[in-house]
Amino acid sequence: MKYEIIVVGGGHAGCEAALASARKGHKTLLITGNINNIADMPCNPSIGGSAKGIVVREIDALGGEMGKNADKSHIQIKMLNSSKGPAVRCLRAQADKITYPKTMQETLKNQENLELLETMVENLIVEDNKIKGVVLKDNTTISSDIVILTTGTYLKADILVGDTRTRRGPNNQEPSLFLSEHLKELGFEIQRLKTGTPPRLDKETIDYSKTRREDGDKIPVTFSFDTKPMYDVEKQEPCYLVYTNQNTHQIIKDNLSKSSMYGGYVEGIGPRYCPSIEDKVVRFSDKERHQLFLEPESLYYDDIYLQGFSTSMPYDVQEKMVHSIEGLENVKILKYAYAIEYDAINPLQVNASLETKIIENLYTAGQINGTSGYEEAAAQGLIAGINASLKLEGKEPLILKRNEAYIGVLIDDLVTKGTQEPYRLLTSRAEFRLLLRHDNADLRLREYGYLAGLIDEERHNKLLNKKKNIELLIDELKNNKITPIKEVNEYLKNIPSTILKDGITLFELLKRPEINMDHINHFYKLNYDKEVLEQVEINIKYEGYINKSLREAEKLLKLETKKIPSDIDYNKIPNLASEARQKLNDIKPTSIGQATRISGVNPSDIAILSVYLKKGEKNGN
Repeated sequence: MKYEIIVVGGGHAGCEAALASARKGHKTLLITGNINNIADMPCNPSIGGSAKGIVVREIDALGGEMGKNADKSHIQIKMLNSSKGPAVRCLRAQADKITYPKTMQETLKNQENLELLETMVENLIVEDNKIKGVVLKDNTTISSDIVILTTGTYLKADILVGDTRTRRGPNNQEPSLFLSEHLKELGFEIQRLKTGTPPRLDKETIDYSKTRREDGDKIPVTFSFDTKPMYDVEKQEPCYLVYTNQNTHQIIKDNLSKSSMYGGYVEGIGPRYCPSIEDKVVRFSDKERHQLFLEPESLYYDDIYLQGFSTSMPYDVQEKMVHSIEGLENVKILKYAYAIEYDAINPLQVNASLETKIIENLYTAGQINGTSGYEEAAAQGLIAGINASLKLEGKEPLILKRNEAYIGVLIDDLVTKGTQEPYRLLTSRAEFRLLLRHDNADLRLREYGYLAGLIDEERHNKLLNKKKNIELLIDELKNNKITPIKEVNEYLKNIPSTILKDGITLFELLKRPEINMDHINHFYKLNYDKEVLEQVEINIKYEGYINKSLREAEKLLKLETKKIPSDIDYNKIPNLASEARQKLNDIKPTSIGQATRISGVNPSDIAILSVYLKKGEKNGN
C-alpha cells in the first residue's frame, strides 16, 4: 500500500496535519496507537487562553479545524482581558472532554482521502537521506512520499509519581518505545522533557460556599469565523476559584524530597511557564497563596480539574495537600496527579516549513518539536500538513512571518532559538502583538488559507466583502462631520466628552478614548456588521500605535529579504566570533533577519556577515 502522506500520531497536531493533507486532495494515512484517543485531552480540557486563543483563530483563518471543533463542544467560553487593549484579548473555552475528541474523530472518519490505522510506528524507511515510509510494530512496511511525525508525549514516555517510574504514556496508554532511538540513529539530537497534570476531584464533595464562582460570558462568541454560536449563554458550566495557603505550602516544603522533581527522579526539564505546584512554592516563596481553578471536565461525568495544582508527589502527600485547601477539606480525589517524561528532538534541526534538515520529506509537529499545549501542536500540525502538500505539488512552502501571525512567532522561535524546556506561547514573545490580534486573524491569514486550497470561494468572498466594508466605513467616517450645535454638545456632555467648538469628522471624533461606535451611531446610522464596526474602531483608536508597529515590521521585512545562500561556509568568514560561527553553522539561517534572532549572534557578527555577502554579490558568487 502506498500513500502520499503518512501522519504518525492522532493528537491535535496529527488531526490538523491529516485533515489539511486530505482536504488538499492527497491520499493520506493517519496512524495512531488508539483510535479512541484521537484528539484526546490528557491534561486540561481547555482551548485557547492568553496568546493561545489567538492561535486558534489563526488556525481557523487558515482553514484548520480546532476552532470549529471547540465551538461545537465547549461547556463554557469567555473573552479574557476584555477590559484591556485589543492586543491581549483572547478567547478561552472549557471543552467537554468527551465531546471534543468524539466530534474530531467523526470529522476525520468522514474526511475524503483520509484513512485511519490503529497501530504503532516503530521505525522509518529512509534511503539516501530521504523518507520512503514507515515500519509498524509487526514489521509491516507502508510506503509514502512524505511522513509527518506528531508523536506528542509518547516517545519513551514515563509516568512519574514520587520515586515510582512507569513506562506508560498519557492516561496510562502504550508509549512508543523504539522510534526515538531510531531518530537518534538518523542523526537527530534527542532531548528529554517533562510536563505534568493535576488531580481530578469529585465535584459532589467540594464545599462551594468557600469558593468564588467564575461564569462564562453572557455575550455569545465563537472561535471560528464561519460558525454561529451553538450554545445557550445561560446554560454554561461554572468554574470556581480557590487558593492555596500557608498550610498547603508547609506540607509541600516538608515533603519536597518525595517529589519526583525535587527528589532527583526526574531527568527531563519541565515547562517554566506552567510549573508544578511544588515548583511554584519553591520559586515564589514570598507568595502567601497561589490561585487555583476548579474546572469541569465534562457533562458526562463528575471529574473536576484542579487547574494550577500539577504535582508529582506521592498519593498520600497529594491527599494532604489537596485537603489543606479551603473548600476541599473533604474532597474525594478521583485521579491522582502525575508527571510525564518523554523524548523530543532539537527543533534547531527543523526548517521553518517544519521539514527536518536531516531527512528530506520528513516533517515534525507538536510536542516532538519541544512545545507544550494543544494549540501550539495544532498550529504546527496544520502548517506541516499544508507544507507537505505544497511540496508534493512542487510549490513553495507557507512560512508565516513574525509580523503576520503568532504561528509565525512560534515556529520562528523554535527553529531559530530552539528550546531547552517545553515551549509555551505568550503574548510577550510577539514583538508585533498589536498587529496580531484576536479580531483580525481572518484579515491577516485567510488569503493564505485560500491560496493554500483550504478556504473555499464562499469563505474567500466573505473575506473580500468584509475588507470592502471596512474601507467603505472608514471613508464614510472621514467624509461626514458633526457641528457644534446644541443637541450635539448636550449629547457629548452626557457621555461625558469635551463639547465641540468647531466641526469635526466622525473619524476624528472616534479617536477620543471615551467615544465608541454606539456614540457614532447616534449621529450617523451605521449599517455594518459588528465585526466591521469593531475592526474600524480598533484601527482608528490605535492608528498611531499600529502605524508604528507597521514601520517596525517593514524594517524586519527588509532584513528577511536579504537571503543567505544555503551552501555558505561560515568557517571561511574572517572575524566572526567563535560562538556566532558555531550557531550559524548549526542553524543555517535562511536570511539576515533570521540570523539576527539567533542567541549568541551579536550585531557585530551580523555586520561582518552582511559585508561578506555583499562582497560575494559583487564578485558574482
